[in-house]
Amino acid sequence: MLDLTYDTPKPRVISGAKQDWELVIGMEVHAQVLSKSKLFSGASTLFGAEPNSNVAFVDSAQPGMLPVINEFCVEQAVRTGLGLKAQINLFSAFDRKNYFYPDLPQGYQISQLYHPIVGEGEVLVEMGDGTARNVRVERIHLEQDAGKSIHDMDPAMSFVDLNRTGVALMEIVSKPDIRSPEEAAAYLAKLRQIMRYLGTCNGDMQSGAMRADVNVSICAPGAYEKYMETQDFSFLGTRCEIKNMNSMRFIQQAIEVEARRQIAIVEGGGEVVQETRLFDPDKQETRSMRSKEEAHDYRYFPDPDLLPLEIEQAWVDEIKATLPELPDAKKARFINDFGLSDYDASVLTADLDSSSYFEAVAQGRDGKMAANWVINELFGRLKKDDRDITDSPVSPAQLGGVIDLIASDAISGKIAKDLFEIVYTEGGDPAVIVEERGMKQVTDTGAIEAAVDEIIAANPDQVAKARENPKLAGWFVGQVMKATGGKANPKAVNQLVAAKLKG
Repeated sequence: MLDLTYDTPKPRVISGAKQDWELVIGMEVHAQVLSKSKLFSGASTLFGAEPNSNVAFVDSAQPGMLPVINEFCVEQAVRTGLGLKAQINLFSAFDRKNYFYPDLPQGYQISQLYHPIVGEGEVLVEMGDGTARNVRVERIHLEQDAGKSIHDMDPAMSFVDLNRTGVALMEIVSKPDIRSPEEAAAYLAKLRQIMRYLGTCNGDMQSGAMRADVNVSICAPGAYEKYMETQDFSFLGTRCEIKNMNSMRFIQQAIEVEARRQIAIVEGGGEVVQETRLFDPDKQETRSMRSKEEAHDYRYFPDPDLLPLEIEQAWVDEIKATLPELPDAKKARFINDFGLSDYDASVLTADLDSSSYFEAVAQGRDGKMAANWVINELFGRLKKDDRDITDSPVSPAQLGGVIDLIASDAISGKIAKDLFEIVYTEGGDPAVIVEERGMKQVTDTGAIEAAVDEIIAANPDQVAKARENPKLAGWFVGQVMKATGGKANPKAVNQLVAAKLKG
């Protein structure tokens, strides 16, 4: 395995009116567990169903209904923890987090405050410029989601949809290790990538399957280093939480806006109040939602309807044995085995489908050539047509066939692009298409030489100029390629033109 090493990115510095300030960011990511049924009931988790159609008695808090733990959701949480190199706690327990909200029929949320199922882990967040931040994960706990209040269907009434009530969530809590808006977005993207590889969350932010609460604070340069040495939070500024963010772009904007708000308060002689805020992307401002609650405000206590959760190490080991190759390992292998650049390997391992497609194309072929064709030609065309790799009209075998024809000198790179277009729009076997349509490049040096001689004889003035300036030889190459319909072997043409002009 190739060891990828990175420099640590510098923290984002914002200049205030009086001094420079650094950003400190922590994130609480809520990821919906990929499961067909809810955490404590057998009700469906299907997104987009009719309102209140995916609701079991226990979800709607009918009297006497008791929760029953969904073992698969527990397994998915363990799988996620293992993917983040985290400690799996063999003992965990559920607590009741008490608060009132119309779409929370029980009047409490079942969560895990004191004994989460997953302990400390880490996520390597690459920034694409040769730097990477190792973000520590504090914990992952399981909890049930609330329902959804709908306020825009009637001017005088609000409606409640309980379809999401009881859906299993993993809350992934990071340490305050993120130091810029760009790192925050990259961290969220990396988490989503890992969970998609693991099959534990689909990461769809538009449907609410993944959303984040972002904790933002500021500190003077050098203060963060003191916090890291001592783990004393007093070195950091008071944090404010920006709630329910579901867009990478808005997360970056919200962090920037909130940091500047805090800087203005502190430099104006005021104190930042710890609170929960909402981001308004239209007005580019954060607004106070409520004062920040502490654990005691929710009156947490162990859920009396659920026994503590005890799992066996052997079961954890079984899950670990089934983990797929994860993004960092796959990227390192692609660089090592196929000779790819860091950038190309990152693009090709962005998701499982892309990496599987590339690997099928590259098998037994030149890895760099395969990467160029997959990234530049295929991905470029798919993006133009707004299509996904899973919907590609060109199969790995077909693209591999095009590359094989180039490697065997049967076709040139220019012909290959024409061939790719035919395969993309019409389908078919590349080798058969080349044969039937007479697309093979001319490799007969006699025929190519005749074409070179003809072009040279017809352009004596250009010959004289090219002999004085060898760079002009390219003009002759272009004329020969044009005369042969682009079918002449470019390498042979270049060699013959160079030889003839010397003579």
